[in-house]
Amino acid sequence: MKFEAILFDCDGVLVDSEPITNGVLRDMLAEAGWVLTPEECMRLFIGKMVRSEAARIEHHTGRPLTDEWMSAFYARRNAALEAQLTAIEHIHGTVERVHAHHDGRIACASGADRFKVEMQLAKVGLAPYFAGRIFSGHEMPATKPAPDVYLAAAAALQAAPTRCAVVEDTVTGVTAGVAAGATVFAYAPLDDGAALRAAGAQHVFRSMAELPELLGC
Repeated sequence: MKFEAILFDCDGVLVDSEPITNGVLRDMLAEAGWVLTPEECMRLFIGKMVRSEAARIEHHTGRPLTDEWMSAFYARRNAALEAQLTAIEHIHGTVERVHAHHDGRIACASGADRFKVEMQLAKVGLAPYFAGRIFSGHEMPATKPAPDVYLAAAAALQAAPTRCAVVEDTVTGVTAGVAAGATVFAYAPLDDGAALRAAGAQHVFRSMAELPELLGC
């Protein structure tokens, strides 16, 4: 298929942020009385808004998930990302090639808050490719796994969702892309991507260097 637009997730696709963010979350949950291993924290929270898991957090900590706690989490998360964030390997060349091939018809459609997305893209030097085409699930009626953020990105690019490719790395994100009607390409550098295929990803790949050819660029 010749795609009209390419829609990228951010965390885990453009930037290697998930271990950093989840490390901060795990530390703060431990301080609140819920001790998790890094693997458990990633499994429970990757691809999700922290607030969407409020009931689970409150059950295990015995404390309400307050605005103050969330503000402290955002502050510590942002500081850690500013200090440690790196780009996904090979992503700069891939984004440059995809951007050129599609005459700039690419977007970043993330479940994260806009400040985080924009800060991360600026830090790793990808912001110019997505200027004016960044979409946050926090600003939609529903965030991933709902399709809203991908539908908004497709509409802004005047592309039919069924003619869009979505690049994702989590079951939550793949579910959102499939629900939008897009063709989902799943980045799975560490395993065979079986869970991503089960969620509806049509293509699974291990290196970002492979993506341009998969997209026909």
